[in-house]
Amino acid sequence: MGESVREEDAVEAVETGRVRQMWHLLEPLHALLYYSPEAFGEAAALGYDTAERWPAYFAWRAAPLGAAGPARVASAFYSFSPAMVARYVPAAWETAGPAEVLAGRLRAVDRTYRALFGDLVDRPEFAEAAGLARRAADAAVGSGAVTADAAVTAHAAVTAHAAVISDAASAPGPVGSGAVGRPLAAANAGLPWPEAPHLALWQAATILREHRGDGHVAALAAASLDPVEALVSFAAVGAAPEPVFASRGWSAAEWTAARERLGTRGLVDPEGAATEAGRALRAEVERRTDELAAAPWTALGPDDTARLADLLGGPWLAAIGSGLLPAENTLGIGKV
Repeated sequence: MGESVREEDAVEAVETGRVRQMWHLLEPLHALLYYSPEAFGEAAALGYDTAERWPAYFAWRAAPLGAAGPARVASAFYSFSPAMVARYVPAAWETAGPAEVLAGRLRAVDRTYRALFGDLVDRPEFAEAAGLARRAADAAVGSGAVTADAAVTAHAAVTAHAAVISDAASAPGPVGSGAVGRPLAAANAGLPWPEAPHLALWQAATILREHRGDGHVAALAAASLDPVEALVSFAAVGAAPEPVFASRGWSAAEWTAARERLGTRGLVDPEGAATEAGRALRAEVERRTDELAAAPWTALGPDDTARLADLLGGPWLAAIGSGLLPAENTLGIGKV
């Protein structure tokens, strides 16, 4: 039996900075789905209320999990208040079933990409980028690791999430890639690949960002940071102003209680700013997140990863320059 890819080898083969750069490049290409007028148009056609972005957001992002209930969605998304999740799930599936939503989101991405990138989507460079990104995405979940039934795969991954990936994140040694314990990556990887290169690029970007996100949740759990503590501690290091994190639905009382718990641990000062220990803990979370996200890029190799980064430069600039994406976000893009 061949030896699995090891994360310590991944960091040697592809520098941590490159791993994080690939996230920075791919995240905007994925996130356009949640902000573009074309996507809101498709959501409205399905029957979702588009006066705010959350009904469509929860439907678009959770649909690969199947008709998941609020507990499963809250567990997989992690940073959202369960009360907020419950406002939109399972109501999302009463508006449109997951299969309808998945078809709609591909239409939304197609319209969004064609509106934003124009003829670029039909150029060879876009197809090359899609091919490279798909190779990395396939490596993220492992050959044969994901079945065609995304809902079944996702359910197994949600069950294993805390027990498997969190243990791996806290371990000092290497961790392989694969879908086990990565519910959102597994669910998206279980979907058929679109034939159009620009849609395949978006799907690859989605698998890779969810693969990283699942690992990030594991790193947070290993650091004993519950969902609201994760946000409070991130705000404390200046990742974004506190009002930005209000979008995750936690009450003022819940936020204050989390800050008090972090203060008891010596991670924030009385004003809510991170202490030296708090900054060190967050830096360790980000470092471990990079390590847990490195395997796909090791599989792709340094040269092809660098080539993909070059190919993504133009689309990334167009996405950032579109004005569709918020300048500040809860992910700390540009800050970590």
